[in-house]
Amino acid sequence: MERLVGKPAPGFKMNAVTGDGQDFIEVKLEDYKDKWLVLFFYPLNFTFVCPTEITGFSKKYEDFRNLDAEVLAVSCDSHYSHQAWINQKKEDGGLGTINFPIASDLTKACSQQYGVLIEEEGISLRGLFIIDPEGVIKYSVIHDLNIGRSVDETLRVLKALQTGGLCSIDWQEGEPTL
Repeated sequence: MERLVGKPAPGFKMNAVTGDGQDFIEVKLEDYKDKWLVLFFYPLNFTFVCPTEITGFSKKYEDFRNLDAEVLAVSCDSHYSHQAWINQKKEDGGLGTINFPIASDLTKACSQQYGVLIEEEGISLRGLFIIDPEGVIKYSVIHDLNIGRSVDETLRVLKALQTGGLCSIDWQEGEPTL
């Protein structure tokens, strides 16, 4: 697979549901021009690890907004399935209201372009991409289905990228760059 980091992010246009589960919208890469975008792919709705990640990013959404960043979740499920998951009560396996949209990559084109599609299963690996305000991918992590991602590490990397400097291992906000 060709590397994506340092290159323009592949464009996309997908149907999505708003985080409150009330409205269907269309999301495009261009919608995030002049902002940072944390784009993350997850395998399936109504599963076990996925809701922990989605609600974790939702809980820290204001931290991302304070860094002039938006968050967009994507899976190969339909936007109708996303809506049903958001609107289903948490105690019944639902997701509940979140603070950002979930996009439907039903055609699997976006997952394929970002290199996260498991073709034989028709689902995405857990892939996360940080895209800068000019539309360039600055960070990518892709891993197996069984392990959730760290929201705090994503925030740390976003802050490090925004310094524009060289950040050593475990760099934290407020520390000098190299």
